[in-house]
Amino acid sequence: QVQLVESGGGLVQPGGSLRLSCAASGSFFSIYAMVWYLQHPGKQRELVAYIPSGGNTNYADSVKGRFTISRDNAKNTVSLQMNSLKPEDTAVYYCYADVARTASSTRLRYWGQGTQVTVSS
Repeated sequence: QVQLVESGGGLVQPGGSLRLSCAASGSFFSIYAMVWYLQHPGKQRELVAYIPSGGNTNYADSVKGRFTISRDNAKNTVSLQMNSLKPEDTAVYYCYADVARTASSTRLRYWGQGTQVTVSS
């Protein structure tokens, strides 16, 4: 099994910053794409940012210029630096990863448990 554990969520005032982190643990050969999603109640999860193994980053239009995704392959972690936060950023944020359990296995999808981010004054 592979586990993804998010941390760093919480309550912050508009204009403030948070840094979310996600650590992968368990037995696996390699991690390909690492992704952050958000989810509002009653809605589908939406992509926030993703970073493939090659390191190129992609962002939703709503967070470009404010959020930065990064990964540390040695530590098997992915982070999301969230600056200039707005009330509409309030959501549960989920970490996602495409993982190969062995060198020859099919890639599998894993999700973290989610962490609440609330932006409010």
